[in-house]
Amino acid sequence: MSLSRVSLLLLLCMLPATSMASASRAVWTWEAESYAMVQDPKVAAEAVTYLKSQRIDTVYLYADAFQGRNLIVDQPQLYRDFITGMHAKRMKVYALLGSAYLNTENYVLPSHRAEAEAMFRRVVEYNAAAPENARFDGVNLDIEPHILDQWDDDTREGLLAGFLDMSDALMRIKREHGATLAVGPAIPFWLDGIELEWKGVRRPVSEHTIDLYDYVALMDYRDKAEGSDSILSHAASEIAYANRVDKKVVIGLEVSSNDIDKVTFHEEGPKVFEQEVGKVERALRREPSFAGFAVHHYRAYRRWAAQDW
Repeated sequence: MSLSRVSLLLLLCMLPATSMASASRAVWTWEAESYAMVQDPKVAAEAVTYLKSQRIDTVYLYADAFQGRNLIVDQPQLYRDFITGMHAKRMKVYALLGSAYLNTENYVLPSHRAEAEAMFRRVVEYNAAAPENARFDGVNLDIEPHILDQWDDDTREGLLAGFLDMSDALMRIKREHGATLAVGPAIPFWLDGIELEWKGVRRPVSEHTIDLYDYVALMDYRDKAEGSDSILSHAASEIAYANRVDKKVVIGLEVSSNDIDKVTFHEEGPKVFEQEVGKVERALRREPSFAGFAVHHYRAYRRWAAQDW
């Protein structure tokens, strides 16, 4: 190895942590905005330009039925064109599955298992048929049993077991198809406080979930990085466990309005958001499981960021 190359390597090793590449940032993008992006190249181009200006490199793009149409089935070329364009801009696209419009929280129930499997299988089959540069990079599942009307202290264990059974079925489909895309769910940070016996093993639901999937997007909705009841405190157990089992954790953050101020940066604004995100990134960047951030959600983010702060 030449002296100049040795000197370069030494210099890189001496760079401060702040010189390291920034963590990945994703954004949840719901039905109307996703459909607009895939159907209109002008909308897509403007969105990509905006997202890159915000250092967002990954889009969780809705990929299921909406308003009587299912574009991934009826017009898959629209997704192929959009994803190809995103990859040309060095951005990633994950299929976002789960919808208030479709009441997909019901998919954890055995009576709706076939719908969950069909939803996921459509994405896997889309990828199998698409050229490599037009394939989804991953899947993000937003199936939340705790929003079911029947959720309470008496029913939650059964509903969470249904969530794990559904998850197991979806990952089995991935294996059967030999699919390589990263698959993971959005989960609330408090699942680590609920222990559940599943398949003969009793452990926190968060750990069962991490075991099943490639990654989790932790809905770590707090507006401060450090201290008690903070982003870092609520992510600690998931990060530690994912480190042990070689899985990934994406830290989910909220900017939408909410009656509970501490769950969102809506009132604090972008400057405080960046300060707190920076603290989290510096604390976690050397953790093997840390895989960046995801912001909820695209429409709210644009409105929030455009305010006169």
